[in-house]
Amino acid sequence: MAWIILAIAGLFETGWAIGLKYTDGFTRLWPTVWTVVSMAVGLWLLGVALKTLPVGSAYVVWVGIGAVGTVILGILLFGEPATPARLLSALLIIAGIIGLKLTTPA
Repeated sequence: MAWIILAIAGLFETGWAIGLKYTDGFTRLWPTVWTVVSMAVGLWLLGVALKTLPVGSAYVVWVGIGAVGTVILGILLFGEPATPARLLSALLIIAGIIGLKLTTPA
């Protein structure tokens, strides 16, 4: 269950990272509210997952999910380049997440 909670926390990490783009420097109310709520929920869920999971693995997986999600949404929402090097780099992060999941007890 902790891994599922951690994955959801990673999605909220993506949410606040993307939300930052929409806040326009924290000058737009609702995108700012969404971003702050996403930050709080993501950190809270990470804390819940850390009750069971080792901090090193959990933190890296949380950040990795957020990073890969942000890359994907950056490509889809903002027209950022989907170069082979960027996609390969995202795949390497995914490989690291899988490796940590497979080698971490709990």
